[in-house]
Amino acid sequence: MTNEKLARINALARLARERELTAEETAERDALRKEYVAEWRRGAEQVLENTYIVGPDGVKRKLGKKN
Repeated sequence: MTNEKLARINALARLARERELTAEETAERDALRKEYVAEWRRGAEQVLENTYIVGPDGVKRKLGKKN
């Protein structure tokens, strides 16, 4: 996510504290938030995919997905 988009999310958050957002501003904020959360999740998944657990016997095993 670009710095401009992050700045816009923050600007809309400041506006929301001062006054009620218009329908267009609310839609823009929701779209930007959705994009931000999706990017954050992709990054978190990448970290977890490269995480290994070392057992007491010293064997490394990949962290599995939770059911």
